Amino acid sequence: MQPMERTLEQWLDYQQQVHPRSIDMGLERVGEVARRLGLGRPARRVITVGGTNGKGSTVAFIEAIARAAGLKVGAYTSPHLLRYNERVRIDGADAGDAALVAAFERIEAARGETPLTYFEFGTLAALMLFEAAGLDLAVLEVGLGGRLDATNIVDPDCAVITTVDLDHQDYLGDDRESIGFEKAGILRAGKPCVLAEKDPPSSVLRHAYAIGAFAIRGYSDYLVDELDAGWRWREPGYEIDLPDPAMPAPAQRGNAAAAIAALRALDLPVPDQALREGVATARAPGRLQVLPGSPEMVLDVAHNPQGARQLADWLAANPKPTVAVFSALADKDLAGICRPLAPWLRAWHLGPITDAGARGLAVDELARRLGDELPADILFAHRSLADARHAAATAAGKDGRVLVFGSFHTVAEALASA
Repeated sequence: MQPMERTLEQWLDYQQQVHPRSIDMGLERVGEVARRLGLGRPARRVITVGGTNGKGSTVAFIEAIARAAGLKVGAYTSPHLLRYNERVRIDGADAGDAALVAAFERIEAARGETPLTYFEFGTLAALMLFEAAGLDLAVLEVGLGGRLDATNIVDPDCAVITTVDLDHQDYLGDDRESIGFEKAGILRAGKPCVLAEKDPPSSVLRHAYAIGAFAIRGYSDYLVDELDAGWRWREPGYEIDLPDPAMPAPAQRGNAAAAIAALRALDLPVPDQALREGVATARAPGRLQVLPGSPEMVLDVAHNPQGARQLADWLAANPKPTVAVFSALADKDLAGICRPLAPWLRAWHLGPITDAGARGLAVDELARRLGDELPADILFAHRSLADARHAAATAAGKDGRVLVFGSFHTVAEALASA
């Protein structure tokens, strides 16, 4: 019997039913299906990017710089904001529905009785499409952790670890050292790895040295110097003055610097002009993204304590009366998110996340948990995120700012309504 043809949306719905768990860490199942598919290298060179925060932005910088240098580039990222197709980009264009559906059909035929998660289906599809495209470079963003993430079935020519901090502790461990060990699993023996933060966990360094990976440390092996206009990337024997990134967060210089270090570690043909152009033009939606209109509305996907601290740094450097629209998933450290931002936000308008299944959090429970950290008179619970944004805009007034932040779901809903 001919199998029923499915649309992309039907495939995505189906994938969420194939495996009894939405997250199932491990490489055995996805690796076996990859072998059945006969998957080869997704590109001539591969960079894998892991870390707690900054992964998507770093991928965007690598992609933009490499494309400015004339390289054919594929980028795999997650999660998406508006369309699933955003997860797979080839030469700057999102993968089409037909290409993704064809990949899913092949994966389904190959997997037999092997259960795959939604993310594993997507990773295999991206690798198939990249291999068929004849890429110079594939950039893979780790979904969760690193060591047991589906992207780790590919041996990268260079690995990047942006930052290591507390998030997804149920899967990765309760401290930076445990989490760092999981993220260090993307390193490979004899290959360069860029460690972008000033003080990475000892577990990352120990693993790099133990397997013989060539560690390139940010703010040590390469430096980031502030200039009167722009900034300078510098290593022994080479330096370049660069414009500020279009993405305004203070952390973006560090992400751009890590991207440059990774490309230089692979000795790819990237001229100085491509570095300047890529740094100036790279975009990742939902990272301090400003929507047109009044009051000013800023969207940011800060959803863990480190992301919240970075967002607080930006608010401190850009003072303006600010009202928040916030929602988060049930497994997030709400106190750790709330504390660094509390001094900069006049009120918190809360809404529910309704499309995250069991990880969603009812707005009354969100308000109750935040009430342990914030005064009751600045917390406002709403039936929907749309209602929360409307109330926040009214409260901010035309001269104020509305900050929509938290889960990707929260930001995606605001983008879809813009």
